[in-house]
Amino acid sequence: MRYIIVDDEAPGRANLRLAMEAQAGWQLLAECDSAAAAREAMARTPADVIFLDIQMPRESGLELARELSRVPAPPLIVFVTAYNTHAVDAFEVHALDYLLKPIDDRRLAQAIERANAMLGLRQHDAYRAALQGYTAATHTQQMESFSVRSVGSIEQIPVRDVLWLQAAGNYVELHLAARTVLHRVPLSRVEQLLRTEDFLRVHRTAIVRRDQVRRLSVVGDGRYQLTLACGAQLAVSARHLPELKTCLGVAGQ
Repeated sequence: MRYIIVDDEAPGRANLRLAMEAQAGWQLLAECDSAAAAREAMARTPADVIFLDIQMPRESGLELARELSRVPAPPLIVFVTAYNTHAVDAFEVHALDYLLKPIDDRRLAQAIERANAMLGLRQHDAYRAALQGYTAATHTQQMESFSVRSVGSIEQIPVRDVLWLQAAGNYVELHLAARTVLHRVPLSRVEQLLRTEDFLRVHRTAIVRRDQVRRLSVVGDGRYQLTLACGAQLAVSARHLPELKTCLGVAGQ
């Protein structure tokens, strides 16, 4: 299995190369620091798999992935990034997997297993169908944590620890049991990545964990207010009221 690593940061390339050395039968063709360098490498020798960073200078990994997705026999694309906010874009270009930095050995092993299975398919139609199935599964499984970047560090915050989320301009506030964390991504983007069976939108500015929903009250001039188990009180918009009532078991009332 021939593969290429594309990452503008040398430590990122080195970490992945070292992690891949344990994979029998996998041959590293090139390490590239840009999308342009990756094109040149693939023009010399076609690759089976490309491990691709997303945020790079001049041209992002997503741009290269969109270009590759249009060729007749594209390489498998595994995104390796510090940001989980691009998972929906990765799904749209049929990426095989989406790994978060720092790379977890278990998740890398899963990606390798998927790649081995995909490369074992010889029929083009079967390849495409299976690839779409894999990316759909990856998309639904991926959002396990938020990668929140602050000065000099990246903190992984498990989704299971988030009680509710509130829009704050181009940011979102992640409300945890003991603190609130500001994450630079719009609420609408986060909503696409959360499991609907776990989270519920109650207002254009708020999404709550379903198991936090406790009481719906009428306040003032007929407006609705939701009380969560953690004690937070949030406004509820009319468009989201029916689903919230269903969650509370009072649909139709």
